[in-house]
Amino acid sequence: MAESSIRRRPVPQRNPLDDAQSKVLTDRFRQILSTKRMTELSTRSVLSRSGSPAPSRDFSSPIPSRQPSNASPPSYTSLRNIPLVPTEPKDAKSLRFKNMLHSLSNMPVKWENPGLLDEALLSVPLEQIYNEAEEESQVLQAEAESLGNGKKAAWGYQDCVVRALLRWFKRSFFQWVNNPACGKCGCPTIGVGMAAPNPDEQARGAAQVELYKCSYEQCQEYERFPRYTDAFVLLQTRRGRVGEWANCFGMLCRAVGSRVRWVWNSDDHVWIEVYSLHRKRWVHIDPCEEAWDKPRLYTEGWNKKLGYCIAFSADGAMDVTRRYVRNPSLHANERSRAPEAVVLFIMDEIRAMRRQNLAKQEKFRLEGEDMRENRELRQLVVSSITAEVCKMFPDALYQNSSRSDPDAQKAAEARQNEAAERIRRRAEGGHGNPNPQNPHDQGRH
Repeated sequence: MAESSIRRRPVPQRNPLDDAQSKVLTDRFRQILSTKRMTELSTRSVLSRSGSPAPSRDFSSPIPSRQPSNASPPSYTSLRNIPLVPTEPKDAKSLRFKNMLHSLSNMPVKWENPGLLDEALLSVPLEQIYNEAEEESQVLQAEAESLGNGKKAAWGYQDCVVRALLRWFKRSFFQWVNNPACGKCGCPTIGVGMAAPNPDEQARGAAQVELYKCSYEQCQEYERFPRYTDAFVLLQTRRGRVGEWANCFGMLCRAVGSRVRWVWNSDDHVWIEVYSLHRKRWVHIDPCEEAWDKPRLYTEGWNKKLGYCIAFSADGAMDVTRRYVRNPSLHANERSRAPEAVVLFIMDEIRAMRRQNLAKQEKFRLEGEDMRENRELRQLVVSSITAEVCKMFPDALYQNSSRSDPDAQKAAEARQNEAAERIRRRAEGGHGNPNPQNPHDQGRH
């Protein structure tokens, strides 16, 4: 048959889908895909909880039944900033740390003898202390009133009492001792080691005795320096180093009626915190340096790294490291004596032990105080991070400071309004009729 005689059927032409049909099909496809993905996620979640792997399968088949398993739950290592749960210490290293902190927590408890506190006040020139406190309190109150707007004084009267006590203690009462002078000739001495406490020193609570030898060749006498831990014995000796200074001054603060903490630092230093009713917070005090409310003294002042800073009081304990270490990358020392969850457990344990005999209302008050302090410590961390960020972006700091200043905002708004008014008048041509091309005139009647 000739090729020309073959009749070819015409090829049908497909009409393209219009926009409405394409949109319907697209939405339907997305819905099916979304349903399939949600089914896959649900299946994997069920299988992961059962301890079995989640194999790939045909999602048209039914979900396999859950099989019991003794496997441990999955560890969510990708999650961060989850609150720590206090965990009881189990290993030997954590138990040693716990026992040490419990032993240290007894220090401020020794200051709670009312009879001995009354006796300690006999060593303090109370009239001088209270006169200085009254004068300083009046000056601070006058300064606050001069500022107006109901400003509070920087410190309250009881704070001024402790500040006056600090000045007297540092300048007139207690003596710093490195090498004690020879008791026979008064010449300098040289340390030669340690000695066992004699019966009298042991009876007065000396845990150890340092032994020194006179440097004068014709004397060669030995001088003993007992390290007393009893604050009431230190009222008589009136000399020592950091431990003795903090111990004795903390007891005297308690004697004048302030709530006191004894702060132990793992890097060979101790100091004091006093609760300010006026400020509703704990205030740092270092009697050796006559330092008041200078928590950055050790890191930014001495360029020292700190590990643990634990504050002990007669009614509890608190890890206050965040108050003294504002920049962990520069000033944080290693904290490897126990996991952080174990440290929280030890703090809770000491609090429960100290507060077990308190009234319910007093316990509730102290718990509220702990919550406020935790918020304060978190805020210190946030402020430190913000300060570091602003150092990297000083322009943003300037803009944020001007934006946060209400006076600057009002001035800027006034300038904008004035400029808008000038533009409006210029557009009106001075006739007072609204100009429809001016956005400031739209809606005017």
